[in-house]
Amino acid sequence: MKIIKILAISGSLRSSSTNTNILKIIGEMSAKSVDFQILEGLDTFPHFNPGVDENNENVALFRSKIKEADGVIFSTPEYAFGVPGVLKNALDWTVSSGEFNDKPVAAISASPLNTGGDKALASLLLTLTALGTLKNEKSYLSIPNIKQKISPEGKLTDNVLQNQLELILNNLLEQISNKSDYDN
Repeated sequence: MKIIKILAISGSLRSSSTNTNILKIIGEMSAKSVDFQILEGLDTFPHFNPGVDENNENVALFRSKIKEADGVIFSTPEYAFGVPGVLKNALDWTVSSGEFNDKPVAAISASPLNTGGDKALASLLLTLTALGTLKNEKSYLSIPNIKQKISPEGKLTDNVLQNQLELILNNLLEQISNKSDYDN
């Protein structure tokens, strides 16, 4: 049985972030045949500068992990109606190197507000489109009122959200499978 590698990237640096907890929950939902890894260290990247050689070991490791992954899933909060700077900065480091090209992805935004971080999600989806990722209409989810759906300890308390997260994961796995079938 082939192990499917999924790289999970949180747009939040807080260890107790609901967006990071969402990724942990999805990781727990994953089958034994899925190697689900949450990326750490976005805060170690230098500021993106296209005129500077990116000889940074953290950027190189990030690019390597994306390249090795069969798919990537994001979960991000919304800051000032957009994607947090550390996430955008990390993605900018991949624009010219192409690791995301034809990579199946899923994107989630979660917010304590009724809007569910919809502007961050829209911004992230635009960036992922620019990077050439593979996604469809089932590849993204905006989660409003997240504090009512996940306990302070990071446990899921909402059955509807559990079903939505399972659908996001299953769609990503299907996208990965379809790509593998096409590549062979």
